[in-house]
Amino acid sequence: MVSNYSPDKIFKLDAVKKARFVASAIFLIAIIAAFFIYPLAWNSMIGKINIILPVTLPNFVNVPFKLGLDLAGGTRLIYLADVSGVTGQDSASAMSGLRDVIERRVNLFGVSEPVIEVEYSGSDWRLLVELAGIKDISQAIALIGETPFLEFKEQRADAETQQILKEQKAGNKDFLTQDPYFKPTNLSGKYIKSAKVEFNQTTYQPEVSVQFDVEGAKMFEELTTRNVGKMIGIYLDGFQRSSPVVREPISGGSAVISGKFTIDEAKKLVEALNAGALPVPIKLISQDSVGASLGQDSLDKSIAAGLIGFLAVAIFMIVFYRFPGVIAVVALIIYSVLVLALFKLVPVTLTLAGVAGFILSIGMAVDANILIFERMKEEFRAGKGLGSAIDDGFARAWPSIRDSNISTLITTGVLYYFTTSVVKGFALTLSLGVIVSMFSAIFVTRSFLKFLPVNSLEKIPWFMGVKKLKTNN
Repeated sequence: MVSNYSPDKIFKLDAVKKARFVASAIFLIAIIAAFFIYPLAWNSMIGKINIILPVTLPNFVNVPFKLGLDLAGGTRLIYLADVSGVTGQDSASAMSGLRDVIERRVNLFGVSEPVIEVEYSGSDWRLLVELAGIKDISQAIALIGETPFLEFKEQRADAETQQILKEQKAGNKDFLTQDPYFKPTNLSGKYIKSAKVEFNQTTYQPEVSVQFDVEGAKMFEELTTRNVGKMIGIYLDGFQRSSPVVREPISGGSAVISGKFTIDEAKKLVEALNAGALPVPIKLISQDSVGASLGQDSLDKSIAAGLIGFLAVAIFMIVFYRFPGVIAVVALIIYSVLVLALFKLVPVTLTLAGVAGFILSIGMAVDANILIFERMKEEFRAGKGLGSAIDDGFARAWPSIRDSNISTLITTGVLYYFTTSVVKGFALTLSLGVIVSMFSAIFVTRSFLKFLPVNSLEKIPWFMGVKKLKTNN
């Protein structure tokens, strides 16, 4: 017996069967996405089924949403960086190095997903540090403040020292903050490769030995070469810890920091230097803590606002567009599920601004459906068959949907790359929502409309939101 089945038949489905296949696939994806968002529903059901079945079915993977500082609670710190000792062209590079050092430092303490960003405002460079889950501001400040600022200075000429002391004695404001004995150099903790505790062979006191990287070793050799017979000032967090006299040029990139350390102090300094010394000094200018209860309250209000907005949009669509409106609401539910699953999958750090972007994207998803339905109603009202009106409605609405969404994506792209973290969260969630909304309008809504009982609805145009059809008399 020869079977009439051919694999080619699956690719030669008629329009109705294709619509059924696409709709079934969409529903399946939406169900999986829903369990991905809320795995407790699946796991609870499977727990009951596993009691009966001889085999154990697996639980659904549980991936939590990433909540930002304003939703999860935590600490926000803003530091002002002193780049006066850095040339203008190197300020951005120094701030980039500062951000990297602070990020490494914070990561050592296991802070989940810290946000560390550099901001330039006017003539000031600032460092924004957001630590989700850290409620104790003093603990957060300790995470940053314990990172030392290490710098190496060379001795001034006697005439220069006497001149600065004279000006300071006279009360000259331009000289009051200057160190009369040492002047800054470009060599700092930024160039440290490693640090370790050693003991002086003469005094048996603990010291900190540092090893510079290639660039730092070259700078240290040049520094010691031009200062033979003079002192090198080694400063930690603005305080001089030691000032050894250079007997000869030092190559190899090694230096020793002494200064009556206890063993514990030396160990802590080594840990901090290995985590990264700051390339520029920083000063805390703002601190803010968001409690867990306040964050939960903000989250609850955001969810409530989203549900109210969704309900209002659903009522409007059903009242105004009737049967297609019901389909639009179903498509909107699927859209929301897919977007939330995508937020988990990427993952996207959800903030209040990000939630606002998601809610706005729901409105934009409805906007695409409105364009389609209005075009469809125009074609149907003009006397075309409902099936043709649906196809022509999508074809005519697509250019408007495409152009409006592309213009929105361009705007979100500009917002994401040229603004701060709060606005970036809004731009990211809105852009992802817009992309998914295009998929929802073209595939989900269209596939569901193909299931409409065209012959029956043509006789009752009210169900399609059309009061009266034009007649060809």
